[in-house]
Amino acid sequence: MSIKPPFTAVDIKKVPSGFYEGYSLPIALVSKIGMTLLVIWALIWPGNAKTILSAVNGSLLNSFNSFYIISVGLFTLFLLIVAVLPATGKKILGPEGETPEFSNFSWFAMMFGAGLGVGLMVFATAEPLGLWGSNPVVLRGEVVANSPEAVESAYRYTFLHYGFHAWGVYVITGLSLAYYAYTRNMPLTIRSALTPLFGRAVNGPLGHLVDILGVVATILGVSVTIGFGISQFVDGVYAVSGMEWLMNGNLDAPKPSTVGLISALLLIMGMSILSAISGVGRGIKYLSNLNLVLSIILLLTFVFFGSFSFAMTKFGSGLVDYILHFVELSFGAYGPQSVNAFTAGIPEAVKALPTTDIALIYSSATNAWGTLAGFTETLPASVTALENSDKLATTLYEAGEPGRQFAWQAGWTTFYWAWWIAFSPFVGLFLARISKGRSVREFIFGCVIAPAVVCFLWMTILGATAIDLELTGVADGSIIGATNTAKLFVTLGHMISGGFLSGLTIMCVVLIMTFLVTSADSGILVLNTIMSGGEQETGIKHRIIWGVILTSVVGTLIIAGNSGAGANPLDSLKNAMIIGALPFTMVMVLMVISLIKALYRDGLRTKTDS
Repeated sequence: MSIKPPFTAVDIKKVPSGFYEGYSLPIALVSKIGMTLLVIWALIWPGNAKTILSAVNGSLLNSFNSFYIISVGLFTLFLLIVAVLPATGKKILGPEGETPEFSNFSWFAMMFGAGLGVGLMVFATAEPLGLWGSNPVVLRGEVVANSPEAVESAYRYTFLHYGFHAWGVYVITGLSLAYYAYTRNMPLTIRSALTPLFGRAVNGPLGHLVDILGVVATILGVSVTIGFGISQFVDGVYAVSGMEWLMNGNLDAPKPSTVGLISALLLIMGMSILSAISGVGRGIKYLSNLNLVLSIILLLTFVFFGSFSFAMTKFGSGLVDYILHFVELSFGAYGPQSVNAFTAGIPEAVKALPTTDIALIYSSATNAWGTLAGFTETLPASVTALENSDKLATTLYEAGEPGRQFAWQAGWTTFYWAWWIAFSPFVGLFLARISKGRSVREFIFGCVIAPAVVCFLWMTILGATAIDLELTGVADGSIIGATNTAKLFVTLGHMISGGFLSGLTIMCVVLIMTFLVTSADSGILVLNTIMSGGEQETGIKHRIIWGVILTSVVGTLIIAGNSGAGANPLDSLKNAMIIGALPFTMVMVLMVISLIKALYRDGLRTKTDS
């Protein structure tokens, strides 16, 4: 019995001439109008934008935190099954007899350049240090924050956030795009990945919507990356030059000022637009080569002058611990703890207290970033007046653990999952471009395991040095107290000194700059690829326009984040990204279902033909 051939007639109508020649008008216009409205909103009403984005983000996390966590866990499980099964793992991404376009070395080098960069510079020290002070094991009271015993669990969650799950997100999108592009000769664009489910419907509004969601996710994912990167860039320039106008004027806890951030943004994005205009062959290739050389120099500095033996010990124990807890980490999702649920678990004497006091206790007990000591200090007088108030404080704090676990997961792991998902159209499309001729198994294992191990080593060698400096008392809390984007420079200041420190700090600033330019100009090219229906060569004028739009999105959301009380320039960027990533998460779930159907049906066709 013959099986009907798959639908492959994806027809993305493009403008034949004029300003939008070669582009899909609905995708280009809706994407530009949507981003322009976001920019206008954040620019004219920054306080309103900040408040609404924060409220919407909080509401979505309350409802969809588990969806994010379990979806990413299923993505990783799906890839493992597909890679291991002989029938699917041996399939070649291309026609029969196709060989890889690039050598293994070049393939790995380009892969690292696409998925690594700004995140590793910003969080190499900040991630392990932050998790050393707060992670689910600490929240359960099993270990004390910032203690030697807390290091192992810190790396458990560091490896979670930058390991197999993170790269699995990229590979889901990349494998979906590559499979249809190279085995079915379809356009290298998002809608192609849903043809097994929706067939001809992808040629209409549904297909446009899917591609628009990919564009929006890419813009917001790249925007967060640029936001973190320019903040660290400003910290680095300040460390070298001492120019006070770059910072907020607080000598005890200096942070990049809005003026400093916007100035850095204009510089970086100007260079990115020039690089995007020059094309992949010139700009991105040369910058990637420079990134690799400077990264190796920075890593070797930590190997020779940092706590290398301590780091390698933590690498081994952390990796084993990560693997042992892999299933729990993949599917252990938390939901919000309501006031009623919290109240049900507290002693009767406290239930009789005024509602306002109970609300205060609940808020403090479910704060994932607090401690038992801090919680005890904030207890209202009505509680401290009760008998055995010290024991009561412990009981109340324990009652809020489910709420703390949820708040921690939503604020940390879910943020990362949303970031990787928003970044996946960019990285996934790039991985698909460079992987023609690879087997499905080779693509999955090569793009998940190899870069994840590099992330593990990078985070351990740099991050464990910072932790060791704190444990031995050398740093005396200065690294912990620094902002996330300044932690790397503070760590270097305790490792080396003199001209070597100045030279290495300048090198780090250059490295951050080149990583930023590479990320931004690659993002601009990917945006144009999606809007042109998979074309790799796109018009220069549209690259310039999208570079300006991307600059405006980052700049106005930074201004919005810095407005009002509790100002944090990156908050609005992060909130917008998590909101924008949610619809694309749903698209990725549909991608997985589509790919299951495609692999199964193609397997049947192969058996029938043979």
